[in-house]
Amino acid sequence: MARKTTSTLPEEDFDPVPESRASSRSYEESPLDARILALDEEDESPFLRGQKRVPVRRGALPRKTADRVKLLLSLLLVVGAIGLIAVTLYRYGTQSWRFRIDSSDNIEVRGNHNVSRAQVLDAIGGDIQRNIFFVSVADQKKQLEAIPWIESASLMRLLPNRLRIDIRERTPVAFVEVNGRIALIDAHGVIMDMPPRAQSTFSFPVMVGMSDSEPLSTRAARMKIYAELMKQLDSTGANYSHDLSEVEVSNPDDVKATVADPKGAVLVHLRSPNFLGPFQVYIAHVQEWRTQFPRLDSVDLRFDGQVIVNPDSSAQNAKAATPAHASANGAVAAGPATPRKKPATTKKAKKH
Repeated sequence: MARKTTSTLPEEDFDPVPESRASSRSYEESPLDARILALDEEDESPFLRGQKRVPVRRGALPRKTADRVKLLLSLLLVVGAIGLIAVTLYRYGTQSWRFRIDSSDNIEVRGNHNVSRAQVLDAIGGDIQRNIFFVSVADQKKQLEAIPWIESASLMRLLPNRLRIDIRERTPVAFVEVNGRIALIDAHGVIMDMPPRAQSTFSFPVMVGMSDSEPLSTRAARMKIYAELMKQLDSTGANYSHDLSEVEVSNPDDVKATVADPKGAVLVHLRSPNFLGPFQVYIAHVQEWRTQFPRLDSVDLRFDGQVIVNPDSSAQNAKAATPAHASANGAVAAGPATPRKKPATTKKAKKH
């Protein structure tokens, strides 16, 4: 019997070509793959970066921070230039002779009619020879408005060295007797000295019973009563106020108006706030009363439906005024107008 021979080598030893060699052989055996590999080597070689890095020098600050610093420095330079220009202009403006008010000729005053230029210059004379930028407009305004005639004032600097003053004067509405002298007074109770030729310029009644030592608020309240009296007397176009020579408004319940009359002045007592109606009664009956009474000094018209003639007459005049005239005309005697004085003769009259 024949012996069967077998190999004792492992099966791997029988693989004639290793796997790696088989793959390389497959690449070598494929012409297309070889051509692609050749193209890749030719294309990459000229454009590949060098493997060695070139060191780059960097600044101490990041780029954004450096830009901000440059911007800040530029702004500082601009601000510094502006500040330098401002300081130069300030020194020039405050030290140059061109901006100095040399004399009163450099001060222009406008709007003054009753206040003199001399009064204005006396109030602000301290500004002469002073730099115009150092003139306190607010302080000078206060000094000017302290002059009674000046209601308001405004000042304006006119470069290089002129000052203009615009004045608004007060409007007088009456003469006023204070401390034995005659002055003027406006609607707010401000007393003003009489300017030259004022008596020929103004035509007002004289306010009596006032004092310049009274508070301004007290005089202002009285001037409101006076203004209402004048308004009502002129409301119909008759201009009764032109016949008044004196007015006293110390007591609203006894407003005294002296009426100028060629036959003799008459003191008329009125009561606030109704003036026109009672005064029209006086106008309608004054001639009648003159024929009834030898002397007509005063008339009290403060009470409705009642007229008191000569309430301010003295005792001698009271005796002289015979009540027979009143009784003959159907008049009835009335009581006194006020408890302080007893009227001499009385007469009732119907008010129109």
